Amino acid sequence: MPNSAILLIMTLLFLALGYLGVPVAFSLMAGVIVGTLLTPISLQSIVGQAFNGVDSEALMAIPFFLLVGELMTSANVVVRIAELSQALVGHMRGGLAQVTTVFSMFFSGMSGSSSADVAVLSRTMARPMAKEGYSPAFVAALIAAASTIANLVPPSIMAVVYGAVGNVSIAGLFLAGILPGVMVGVGLMLFCYFFGPVGFRRPRSSFRNLVGAARAAALPALIPVILLGGIMTGWFTPTEAGVVAVAYILVVVIPALNPRHLSLVWRDFVQAGLIYSLPLITIAAASAFGWLLAYLRGPIVVSAWIGDVSGGDPRAIMFLLVAVFTIVGDFIEPSRRSSSSCRSSINSPMRPRSIACTWASCSSSRWRSA
Repeated sequence: MPNSAILLIMTLLFLALGYLGVPVAFSLMAGVIVGTLLTPISLQSIVGQAFNGVDSEALMAIPFFLLVGELMTSANVVVRIAELSQALVGHMRGGLAQVTTVFSMFFSGMSGSSSADVAVLSRTMARPMAKEGYSPAFVAALIAAASTIANLVPPSIMAVVYGAVGNVSIAGLFLAGILPGVMVGVGLMLFCYFFGPVGFRRPRSSFRNLVGAARAAALPALIPVILLGGIMTGWFTPTEAGVVAVAYILVVVIPALNPRHLSLVWRDFVQAGLIYSLPLITIAAASAFGWLLAYLRGPIVVSAWIGDVSGGDPRAIMFLLVAVFTIVGDFIEPSRRSSSSCRSSINSPMRPRSIACTWASCSSSRWRSA
């Protein structure tokens, strides 16, 4: 069977399973297994390539970054970050929409995961925003858009994976993502200010209240400084930065802010390990899929097909590339689940010590509309 036919079968199987809702890792492995059976390659070689894909020291940083976000969330320490965000921008037009954006900018520098951002923002901000009259569609769109900041700013797990797979400097990727992440956050704030719902606005926080909120959030706010500062100064690698951040949370943050959670820390380790299995198996499957594509001369086949169809027209080539990436990336489930989880969380029960308690007491105070 010609290589082009095998590539077509692999691609169609991958896309078909993806659109049916099968997780990306299993869709990739299905295509790999079928393609292997149609070639002289043994299944043992494919398994070896899958393990070679995850045999990277840089990937060891991911579970520690996930554990940082899990510890901060389950210990309910993020409430202090939300209160600081409220003190900073709660008086602006847009109300909780502004607070949600700033809160996401802070938390993105701790978790590095857009999925973790969606989970935290949904649990802490979706219900209060719904109570204040924000439409579910706006809440879901804002949380889904704000969570993308975590893919840009350090400690972005996506940057770690890209650096490990592509042999690119992770520290350089971290440094390059700061400005785009801040620009996304500022852009969302501007949109909420000029085009979003007016919302409820609290009186501007006094300097004493602002200092108090900053002091209460000082310990968790040092985590991004530890991560980025240590990596940029060369004191430790991204993996070591994750270890230092976890140790700082376990030794300083949780004992000082929520000591009762120490008995439940083991659950956070288990949850972080379960979450880590998702990107790990996906990387392994993608590594095997990419190796098989290279064996079948996939890039040459695809480039020849694009050249024949486009006739050498640069605009047609760009259109075909965009179409390919759109089709391939359309069914990847995190983006789809993000918005659905935001909408479902508006009507779901929240944790008893979530930020909803903070604004529940504010609803009876002096709110004023713009």
